[in-house]
Amino acid sequence: MWIDTSALGGLKTSPATPQTEPLLRKAPVTTPLLQIERLGKAYVADKPVFADVSFTLERGEFVCVIGHSGCGKTTILNVLAGLDTATEGHVFMESREMVGPSLERGVVFQGHALMPWLTVRQNIAFAVKSRWPDWSAAQTRAHVEKFVQLVGLSHAIDKKPSQLSGGMKQRVGIARAFSIQPKMLLLDEPFGALDALTRGTIQDELMGIVRETHQTVFMITHDVDEAILLADRILLMSNGAETPDGYKPGGIAEVVVNPLPRERTRASLHHLDGYYDLRNHIVDFLVSRAKAH
Repeated sequence: MWIDTSALGGLKTSPATPQTEPLLRKAPVTTPLLQIERLGKAYVADKPVFADVSFTLERGEFVCVIGHSGCGKTTILNVLAGLDTATEGHVFMESREMVGPSLERGVVFQGHALMPWLTVRQNIAFAVKSRWPDWSAAQTRAHVEKFVQLVGLSHAIDKKPSQLSGGMKQRVGIARAFSIQPKMLLLDEPFGALDALTRGTIQDELMGIVRETHQTVFMITHDVDEAILLADRILLMSNGAETPDGYKPGGIAEVVVNPLPRERTRASLHHLDGYYDLRNHIVDFLVSRAKAH
């Protein structure tokens, strides 16, 4: 029902019906923003953490990855960010192979990673000046203030990180990442250390910004409800495991397409038809089929 088998290499999709086949023939061919082909990472040669990971990200798409610790989620994100290298496989952005970090990709880590000696304004301005070094002071100031306002921190723009709460620091990190207007935003469990109320508030803010900017997002999370709320597609990753036939590396076991209306909210999520079926499917995978260490 939700599984996008076309993204899983070895599986076949069901044949098109007579009603849909003409539409499929007429559909324009577009190149995804991001293409990951047969990615693998091994620290021990004969026991890769994951292998044969292939998927795409379309422009404006929000994709979440869920899996147990040790399955390689963060390693994949770091490869996409240019902060790590894969043992095998390739990553292409707009048909060009990615090598190293780039301002085309913004990253928000689990820790806020702010410079403590700089104010909110200065932390974001540092990124903006790196992206547009020829901008005037007035251009930089206006741009910074726009993205600070987007995350609701105009009142704290001249405060330093030590004067901010954990949730406010994460908002600064999100504003900084969005301010360089990257082609893709990479989020590594950015709300993991926050309390439930703060987490929910920032989730709503993130959804609003993504809809306003049409940003492409790749996000790691351990929170099933967070993935259902935010993502258009959810990648379910399995862990590597010893089997009677030998070691089997981890990888993407399923690609789940979110069938819920895209304009969903936290308050209405659990009232939507199909929510509990979708949630139960993902939880069942994590409990029964992810082969966690």
